Amino acid sequence: MGVAKLDRSVCSKDADLFQEGVSSLDCWKLTESGKNGRARVVDESVSWSCTDELKGGCDLYGQKMSDRRGDDAEFGGGGMGYSVPDVDEYDQSISQIPNTTAAREEDIQGIPWERLRITREKYRQTRLEQYRNYENIPHSGEVSAKDCKVTEKSGSYYEFRRNSRSVKSTILHFQLRNLVWATSKHDVYLMSHYSVIHWSSLTCSKSEVLNVEGHLEPSEKHPGSLLEGFTQTQVSTLAVKDKLLVAGGFEGELICKVGGDIADLRSIGTEVAFPAYVHSDGIDASGSGWVSFCSQTTDDDNAIINAIEIYTSSRYLFAPCLGVVRVHFTASSNDCGVRDFDMEKFQLSNHIRLPWPVNHTSLSPDGKLLVIVGDKPEGLMVDSQTGEMVMPLCGHLDFSFASAWHPDGVTFATGNQDKTCRVWDVRNLSESVAFLKGNLGAIRSIRYTSDGQYMAMAEPADFVHVYDVKNGYEEEQEIDFFGEISGISFSPDTESLFIGVWDRKYGSLLEYGRCGN
Repeated sequence: MGVAKLDRSVCSKDADLFQEGVSSLDCWKLTESGKNGRARVVDESVSWSCTDELKGGCDLYGQKMSDRRGDDAEFGGGGMGYSVPDVDEYDQSISQIPNTTAAREEDIQGIPWERLRITREKYRQTRLEQYRNYENIPHSGEVSAKDCKVTEKSGSYYEFRRNSRSVKSTILHFQLRNLVWATSKHDVYLMSHYSVIHWSSLTCSKSEVLNVEGHLEPSEKHPGSLLEGFTQTQVSTLAVKDKLLVAGGFEGELICKVGGDIADLRSIGTEVAFPAYVHSDGIDASGSGWVSFCSQTTDDDNAIINAIEIYTSSRYLFAPCLGVVRVHFTASSNDCGVRDFDMEKFQLSNHIRLPWPVNHTSLSPDGKLLVIVGDKPEGLMVDSQTGEMVMPLCGHLDFSFASAWHPDGVTFATGNQDKTCRVWDVRNLSESVAFLKGNLGAIRSIRYTSDGQYMAMAEPADFVHVYDVKNGYEEEQEIDFFGEISGISFSPDTESLFIGVWDRKYGSLLEYGRCGN
């Protein structure tokens, strides 16, 4: 995907909304568009909210976005066809809008529909009719919809627990939605402007674990580490697992933060004693300190890090019987590369090069196969060590931004801007075994529960679909709300599902609990 440069000198409510549902934007002007018009959003500072995918449109309170045309208006789009109450009719401050819980008889987001001149049902209907999905290949969504599986939307697997408005999840790029990570049923990490925030649903408290607004440099010396660090990193993607946090930036930056001693990363099945400043899941709350490693992956102008996956591997070790593993992470980049880093040595261990930008990768549970998707309708399955192609993945009609392996290591899923998710079986990759459709737009994030019972897929806004995998994806639970989705994450024990919602007024973190637990 191409890169667009920003000029924030223009600041007005007439600023163009760029593509997919940018609901809270800094005022900016698109001055130079790459081949696919990829752009980033820096701050949320304007006093309006919009949940349309393309520029123009109308926020929940009826403030019409202008459809300004000009040299920078690469993508068209008109407004929603109706008007709802003015902003000042319901303009209470964010702090006055309380959190909502399952015990309260009201809208889960606290939206006062009884005070608006439109019902929730009517607003949902209009959204479904007029929301426009961003496509790199025209009409891909229309064509793909004809062959999708029809599922029963009667499932009830996760029930609403809490909507936490005191923690705000934000997005910097409209196509990258992997910014929420749960490390336990009570602990979740997410991006909020220039900070990575830890939220505890147990104590309903938040703390900053990484701040990239100012200057940041590593506290340890490792070969290949950029000792001078970075200043004002714009984080495009994030991954948190066990004791490791990795953030990727728009200029190819990689920032690694480790909880506890690095040696602890090589231990499995053992209890680790952490210092007082370390959370129970291992990442400390000391702000910008304790960064172990910084790397600039490339000097390429098109260097944005699109996705990061943290994994453990026992391959090639001398004593696997001792439970010793190596912690690695893969970084998918817009410079057409997939880089693998060994966190025991803090060094690049592998670099797979492709002919197109890589948007997401997923490693099979046994570590042997790597699924790669990007700026090409066809994905790839490759050998994770050599990069040699095992089989192409043909079927999607647009660019893909999501992938995930089922824990059984036999099936995996890919998400695409053609508004579909395809499920594949490694024993027969000639066609997908399930073909699932979204309501509004691209499938931008996919997650499986660790027990393999459920799969969740997130659209750019409003909908998260949870499928019953054991029943062959025949039945789903549809989670319905309003706002851009910054990420989704199941807790490792499968008991919690967290959804980051980005909106100027109703941005929050939704928490669902597994039914029966």
